[in-house]
Amino acid sequence: MYNITQIFEMDKLLIICGPTATGKTLLGIKLAKKFQGEIISADSRQVYKGMDIGTGKDIEKGKWVEGHWEIEGIPLWLLDVVEPHQEFNVAQYVDLAQRAIGDIRKRKRLPIIVGGTGFYIKGLIDGIITLGVKADWELRMSLENLPAQNLFDLLSRIDPVKAASMNASDRKNPRRLIRAIEIASKSRRLKTKDRKQKISAEILFIGLKAEFKELYKRINKRVEERVKKGAEKEVKGLIKRGYSWDLPAMSALGYREWQPFLEGKVTREEVIQKWKFDEHSYARRQLTWFKKDKRIKWFEITSPGFKSEVEKLVKSWYTGLNAE
Repeated sequence: MYNITQIFEMDKLLIICGPTATGKTLLGIKLAKKFQGEIISADSRQVYKGMDIGTGKDIEKGKWVEGHWEIEGIPLWLLDVVEPHQEFNVAQYVDLAQRAIGDIRKRKRLPIIVGGTGFYIKGLIDGIITLGVKADWELRMSLENLPAQNLFDLLSRIDPVKAASMNASDRKNPRRLIRAIEIASKSRRLKTKDRKQKISAEILFIGLKAEFKELYKRINKRVEERVKKGAEKEVKGLIKRGYSWDLPAMSALGYREWQPFLEGKVTREEVIQKWKFDEHSYARRQLTWFKKDKRIKWFEITSPGFKSEVEKLVKSWYTGLNAE
């Protein structure tokens, strides 16, 4: 273990990112133990309370301590932030993450961002330009009668990364698509002052990846494990509590796939297969997003000893000394 107060005064921030099912959280916990760190989740699905199994929080391994979860003694921040009926967006995430980073630094510990929601991570690290984009009513009027597919095709041409990051619900939501087009068409002209303040830190980006064949295999296993843990019961419980299918939270992977089953339109086996395929597609979109960022140092999770290589790199960055 390394003592941050004995090594440096400069603010540092470690980021562990990549597609789903690559073991980001387990690696984050391992590094947090080694380097006196605390984890801040960057997962747009895990912010919702009561949505645990479908999102893969793995909280059965931890405990709730004074407003946050802890797993193996390591604090995990920004899980269970809002109720499923409440709105949550990237601006809220950035605000909460910046506060968490500040609190962790006050305790002389290392903040570690762990997650696969690229838009959240980019917003935190590079600032948010969406806050500086005012409504373009002329543009909105010209687009308001277009079908969602046409709007998505237009967005794909002007901002393919943003289009690739959208979930199935957003791709069918004209209002969100028009706003995305509006932002994409104006963002290049925004001045730096229009951005929300970006984080100040010396940052190390660690990316975890695998060949799609291996990734799909891991995803399938995870989905099957979540079904065994009671994903269906969790979804039924949310519906029983009055949360409707049109809520953004209920459009999350692991939840929306159950709607046709509960309406008697498909079989349970079809739900599970659809869930797996949707997770495969999501993993591809995540890779599309992250591979655009040249700051990320990638590690193949099937390579023997990759965790040791990651640890060496983090030690060298963290201490400023060459890791032998």
